[in-house]
Amino acid sequence: MIIWTICLPAILVVGLVTSWALRRRGRTALRIVLAANGLLLVAALVVVAMVATADPSAAATASPAVAAAATTGANASALIGAAVAVGASSIGAAIAVSYTGAAALAAISERPELFGRAMVIVGLAEGIAIYGLIVSIILIGEA
Repeated sequence: MIIWTICLPAILVVGLVTSWALRRRGRTALRIVLAANGLLLVAALVVVAMVATADPSAAATASPAVAAAATTGANASALIGAAVAVGASSIGAAIAVSYTGAAALAAISERPELFGRAMVIVGLAEGIAIYGLIVSIILIGEA
């Protein structure tokens, strides 16, 4: 947890500097940001490849805690699946709420009596995130 307290201010500063550079420099800053994102993608793919080809027996000889973590591959897969379920359903719900919310506000501004119906539609769009949360709870329960 302490790593987040160190990294979050750095992420905030990088975001602010990037935002400022994109406003001031335009295309050159955009090219720099895209190049940095490409380098980060390549580095992430290298880390994924290293983890995927790692030998669990070498990790087991390092320490007992690492050995316990190496034997729980199925649990890790379930937890990763739960994270993907929550993340993907939340993104899908955000997209659905943005479209239905905009349409609901437009309809309510013309006919205020449609408020109840419009909010039901927006609530149904939010249900997508709840379904993802339920799936993740089931997966965590199985792990």
